[in-house]
Amino acid sequence: MRVRDLLAPGAPRLRLLAGEDELDRQVTGVMTTDLQDPGRYLHGGELVLTGMLWRTAPADSERFVRTIVTAGAAALGAGEVEVGPVPADLAEACRRHRLPLLAVPDDVAFGAVTEYVGRQVSADRAADLAALVDRHRLLVSAAGAGGLDAVLDLLGGDLDLDCWVLTPTGRVVAGPAEHLPPADRDQLARAHLAAQRQRRRPPHRVRLATGPYSLLPAAADGRDADTPLADWILAVAGDVTEWTPGRQRLAENLARLVAAERTRRDEGRRLRRRIADEVLTLLQRDADPAEIGRALQASTTMATRYEGSTETSGPGPQWLVLSADATGLPDGALRPILEEALAGATDRALVAALGPTGAVVVLPALDAPVPADAVRALLAPLEAGLGSEGRITVGVCAPAAESGGLRGALEEARHARRIAAARVGRVCVAGPEELASHVLLLAAVPDEVRRAFRSRLLDKVIAYDLEHQADLVRTLEAFLRSDGSWTRCAAQLHVHVNTLRYRIGRIEELTGRDLSRLEDRVDFYLALELS
Repeated sequence: MRVRDLLAPGAPRLRLLAGEDELDRQVTGVMTTDLQDPGRYLHGGELVLTGMLWRTAPADSERFVRTIVTAGAAALGAGEVEVGPVPADLAEACRRHRLPLLAVPDDVAFGAVTEYVGRQVSADRAADLAALVDRHRLLVSAAGAGGLDAVLDLLGGDLDLDCWVLTPTGRVVAGPAEHLPPADRDQLARAHLAAQRQRRRPPHRVRLATGPYSLLPAAADGRDADTPLADWILAVAGDVTEWTPGRQRLAENLARLVAAERTRRDEGRRLRRRIADEVLTLLQRDADPAEIGRALQASTTMATRYEGSTETSGPGPQWLVLSADATGLPDGALRPILEEALAGATDRALVAALGPTGAVVVLPALDAPVPADAVRALLAPLEAGLGSEGRITVGVCAPAAESGGLRGALEEARHARRIAAARVGRVCVAGPEELASHVLLLAAVPDEVRRAFRSRLLDKVIAYDLEHQADLVRTLEAFLRSDGSWTRCAAQLHVHVNTLRYRIGRIEELTGRDLSRLEDRVDFYLALELS
């Protein structure tokens, strides 16, 4: 029952005095009171009926309205039989707090209003229960007939309820994608991952500019509960905690249905995983390119014939190889995470496990100018679900035109991953364009050598900064970025050239180096890259 039903034909003759924009609030019951503070007796959703005997001064209206609004009242009915017409200060207080105010004429008994609301609420509950039984039956049949889209279409048409199934990267698996903008999908996915990482109890409630949403995890059977980065998310428009218990059970059953579909798709990936493991084995033992080509062709045939893939690769597809590793995640978690994340770009990715924490991916070349940037964009949303120790690093090769080039592509991807691992961040991706950089050489240097090199050049400068707040490290970085130009560097730092010369002189004095020499500039640049 809604507040507006109290004004419908056949309802007691009530007059609306305030809250015209709040008539869609749900009414769950009635409370009659003349207490000054009835808040502790309210549970939320009530129509509060009062004879206004608590009012002795205009200020009492503000206090009373604020109390019942805080307690969750749906509307206020003010009886005119005792004190006459509803005072203006009460109507004004209700407008300030956006609370519907109804005048109850002196010839309408509170008992009549209570009886009317009771009949309406009971009828609504009976109808909801009958409808829910039918909808549960339809959900089961729809899931068998048309999959998740059929289920969500049924809910949208029958209940006017928008639902979506999302991946942790914000890709829409099922549901009306046109009703959920990409920016909202990304925010919902990130909010869900953050809530899961903090171990908050679902449903997770999120408010966006477009309204409130509820997020329920849909973990596949057998999946580690601590790795939500590969599980689907059921996103529901609205706050399910405000729903009736029956509708809440409907949402929970829908989440179970989504989890069952996720499990079914995992079962379907078993053959693809066997092919992926076979391709990796062939690459590791440097097998005949023709044998590798047959395995790749088998994966393409399987995707087209059995998985409904609509991708076309042309007569000679190019391939990408990705080398990936994870830290701070359970063993074996990386493969399903990459499978789900890369599905947003292609349904033909072969993801093979490499030890407990690693993975190798072979997939058709992505339609992107810089493939590493495309991979980075696909994985970036996962950062919200990685804890303080969680990290994913990925190396991407240059596209290989033939299966015979995949062995070299794998080595290239491994080198690129070493560059990614040397960076700071939870999700780091490096591509082939960086393999000609000094970063590759730095990545190959043992950690203890890197630390000693950095310490020898920068420790005294850093210590001086900490003691004197001299900003020498930032000055050194700016000087090197300016290619040693005094005027450009001074302008960038907003200091006088003489100040800049003093700072550079201090750095040279502390380190025993000469920043006019190319060799010393290179050493400082590398030390800063390592810091």
